[in-house]
Amino acid sequence: MADDEEIAVYDEVEIEDMTFDETLQIYHYPCPCGDRFEIALMDLQDEATDIAVCPSCSLMIRVIFDLDDLPKPDPDPSAPGPAENQMPIAA
Repeated sequence: MADDEEIAVYDEVEIEDMTFDETLQIYHYPCPCGDRFEIALMDLQDEATDIAVCPSCSLMIRVIFDLDDLPKPDPDPSAPGPAENQMPIAA
């Protein structure tokens, strides 16, 4: 969407008032419909969007946050560890 003013949001919520799910890497906040608004950490970090949506209804909220205060992404668990954890081998 080219213009943020076109988006009708239900409310603006500080990120400190949201709950962070470390496993799913999403923030969520209760929605009046009984479900919850959700937004992915990666979307916030990429500045792709600041709008959290509820998957059960049409409501949306704007998340107020400072990019510097977001959790840092976890390193890739499949990436090789530091050299100190590797064993030398003879060729």
